[in-house]
Amino acid sequence: MVRIPYEDEIIISWAELHRDARYLSEMLHLKGPWKGIIAVTRGGLVPAALVARELDIRLVDTVCVTSYDAGTAGEMRGGPATVQGEVKVLKGVAGDGDGYLLIDDLVDTGRTAQIVRKLLPKAYFATLYAKPAGRPIIDFCIKEFKQEKWIHFPWDIEYRFATPIKEGGRVTSGP
Repeated sequence: MVRIPYEDEIIISWAELHRDARYLSEMLHLKGPWKGIIAVTRGGLVPAALVARELDIRLVDTVCVTSYDAGTAGEMRGGPATVQGEVKVLKGVAGDGDGYLLIDDLVDTGRTAQIVRKLLPKAYFATLYAKPAGRPIIDFCIKEFKQEKWIHFPWDIEYRFATPIKEGGRVTSGP
């Protein structure tokens, strides 16, 4: 296993994710028509659902893979870090992906993307976000981030009331 340190983090809000998924849909619409969508689980499920809605695609399937050690993802000690384990395919799909969109939330190191690309070499692989190590593997993304940036997706975080500073609230992180 390889430990990956992260220097910085960013929180993607639901509104930002939805806006980016609509923009992705607009770009993919210009390249269509598509037979269907294949979501890379789990991160690609929400973006795939949003793209399916925008493009009126009813055929949606999944390729199920796992690569991060769930016990350490998002660990905080001097900044976020995670441990990447072995990439495992839990469920594939028939065919080579010809005419299909392959959708994921993020391509990071590219390890998972390489496996999925081998399974579906003719699919058009699009992600919302990409980091430099994985960017060459996919066909299209909306935004690119530095490799050292940890991305928090809205389904992975909790929103809580913040007590005002004047009433004893504390700042939990600074600039």
